[in-house]
Amino acid sequence: MAKLMTLKAAISELVDDGDSVALEGFTHLIPFAAGHEIIRQCKKDLTLIRMTPDLIYDQLIGMGCAKKMIFSWGGNPGVGSLHRFRDAVEHHWPHPLEIEEHAHADMANAYEAGASNLPFATLRAYIGCDLPKYNSTIKEIECPFTGEKLAAVPSIRPDLTVIHAQQADREGNVFLWGITGVQKQAVLAAKKVIVTVEEVVENFEPSANQTVIPGWVIDAVCEVPGGAFPSYAQGYNSRTNAFYQEWDAISRDRETFQRWMEVHVLGTRDFAEFRKSIPLNGKGVAA
Repeated sequence: MAKLMTLKAAISELVDDGDSVALEGFTHLIPFAAGHEIIRQCKKDLTLIRMTPDLIYDQLIGMGCAKKMIFSWGGNPGVGSLHRFRDAVEHHWPHPLEIEEHAHADMANAYEAGASNLPFATLRAYIGCDLPKYNSTIKEIECPFTGEKLAAVPSIRPDLTVIHAQQADREGNVFLWGITGVQKQAVLAAKKVIVTVEEVVENFEPSANQTVIPGWVIDAVCEVPGGAFPSYAQGYNSRTNAFYQEWDAISRDRETFQRWMEVHVLGTRDFAEFRKSIPLNGKGVAA
């Protein structure tokens, strides 16, 4: 059953060095606040999992938290590369990073298999594709009924999944809407779960495209208003596009990146203080 607790306490209690950690969110509801707290607490040797790693994974990698990344696309959406990710892969800075690349459909099915307590997922994919040559976890199997050749991938079962959502009630049930990606599947596949939310409410108001995740599959619910910044939370705040644009220059240079992280993440006590360290108009990332 979910406990209402601070994000600092949740990360301290539920994230161990060496864990496999999925911080899921597809453009929308990306759990930046939780990623920053992982960095503040200097968690190490993590296997980071996400279909679309973007800026928060760039920060986690650049701060030395990750030893491996399992993903299906990585970049600064609408801008370009993740420079700390590239530096780790190409130049082993701050240390080597192992990568395991998949296709979107592959990872979505692997989460679904994990949520269903199955050992692997099957899909029609990778015909004529070279990716299986570089990822040994992608196998070819034969359908026992038709003889058709199919792809198989191991299910994804993170030690911990972290998501951001709009609301939770005091029982720890979580309510999210809008673009939800694979958040629900990633939660159900995980051994432990942290959910940050915009607010804790007494009662949910029905909404279109709603998803309710029951409190009994969640370990910790943490109220962190704006915890998806600079991504957006439908119904609460908009995406801060300028942050993504300015991050490109900050992340290109190692010293500039480290200085920014020391001031705005390591130098702040929590996500609310981090937000205050950003320019008041909320449209930039102070260098």
